[in-house]
Amino acid sequence: MTNPSLRRKRMRLRNYDYSTAGAYFVTICTQERECLFGDIVDGGMKLNEFGQIVQSIWHDLPARFPDIQLGEFIVMPNHVHGIIIIIHRNNNPVGAIHELTLRHNERRQMLLPNIIGYFKMNTAKRINQLRDLRGMPVWQRNYYDRVIRNDQEFNQTRQYIIDNAKNWEKDENFVK
Repeated sequence: MTNPSLRRKRMRLRNYDYSTAGAYFVTICTQERECLFGDIVDGGMKLNEFGQIVQSIWHDLPARFPDIQLGEFIVMPNHVHGIIIIIHRNNNPVGAIHELTLRHNERRQMLLPNIIGYFKMNTAKRINQLRDLRGMPVWQRNYYDRVIRNDQEFNQTRQYIIDNAKNWEKDENFVK
């Protein structure tokens, strides 16, 4: 039996199909919250070369995943916030998941984790090529997500992302 204090905190909603049409707010942090992507200057984010890679790959996601649209997005010094809108899933939907426990391979087939995995893998690969650090982690192992349930929540989340750089010093990811 594993020590309960050593178990990882569950990040995903249990029994939720992350291929379901809808809007999702995601936050992805760098490994050890290292400030890799640029600096906040006069209340705005000034991207460095790594930050530009992150932004470029994010904006290219709909070309790889045609069942999505992107909402508001920002690259911060050590994390990103974005809205991913899943329109519908045509290929291999997991389907309704009621009280069944998802097996690991079912989660891997879900669209949102596939998008985030693709994003993290490709940004890390390109950044590490520039840093000449093959295989070094760029991102934390997990990510935060929230299902956006209505228009009011969508607009509040969108405004939070827009204002994120202005509120950097109040951000839980702020590092001097």
